[in-house]
Amino acid sequence: MREIVVISGKGGTGKTSVSASLAILANRTAVLADCDVDASNMHLAMKVEIEDRSIFKAGLEACLDSSLCKSCAICRTHCAFDAIQIENGNITIKSPLCEGCALCMELCPAKAITMKEKICGELYQSSSAAGYMIHARLNPGAENSGKLVRQVRLKARELAAKTGKQLIITDGPPGTGCPVISSISDASLALIVTEATVSGLHDMQRVIALCRHFKVPVAVCINKWDINKEKSAEIELFIKENDIPCFGRIPYDRKISESIFRREPFVLHSGAAAQALCDIWKELNLFFIRKEQ
Repeated sequence: MREIVVISGKGGTGKTSVSASLAILANRTAVLADCDVDASNMHLAMKVEIEDRSIFKAGLEACLDSSLCKSCAICRTHCAFDAIQIENGNITIKSPLCEGCALCMELCPAKAITMKEKICGELYQSSSAAGYMIHARLNPGAENSGKLVRQVRLKARELAAKTGKQLIITDGPPGTGCPVISSISDASLALIVTEATVSGLHDMQRVIALCRHFKVPVAVCINKWDINKEKSAEIELFIKENDIPCFGRIPYDRKISESIFRREPFVLHSGAAAQALCDIWKELNLFFIRKEQ
């Protein structure tokens, strides 16, 4: 099974638009996964219908049994996160502030506090114009996004195996943190979408180093390459010197903005950007053909 993870090193490069269009070009032969769980937006790039959902739990939080509580406030005095407060003379625990350290449970003389698993978000299976999609939503302020990313990838692999799909196209998170590491581990290829800017080059270099550290094959495509041709040339020189293939250059195209407004992948509409994406899709297929020979 092949897994292409589309990453960027930074936000706003067009990673999600490229992922959605690649999924369309796969012609329903792939499972789509959105691993940007902190700010999931693949469902905005194309219309989806949620078919199944499940709760994601991670970590622990303190739970107070008011019938046992003596309001001694020992827990509040020692809570380092201000998660325990007094309201109308009663002890209350503010779930978003609780870090799950369990100190309050250990200190409570009445044994009124226990620890329970924390609900951190939801995991979804949806259908779209490109086929099945697995995506998730992390609750505001919740942690363990790396763990939720792993759940999305496992669910996508299970669904691919169940439906006989041999390809997973993953929209990865931006940056180089734990969610990105969780997204690229054991992937067949990381396709980096960069842009012709100073920050685009800098963050591309960081995410290339990350992929190489984890021994994940890397390729690059340059989005909006013609807005700064000098910087594009600098990007191409860097990847050439580092033996990294450039799978294509996507020009600035107003049809992309129009397609985003209509919640349709831009490859569905003829134009320079759509043609460039088709060429990138061909390069992706050639990469795997050469790899398997």
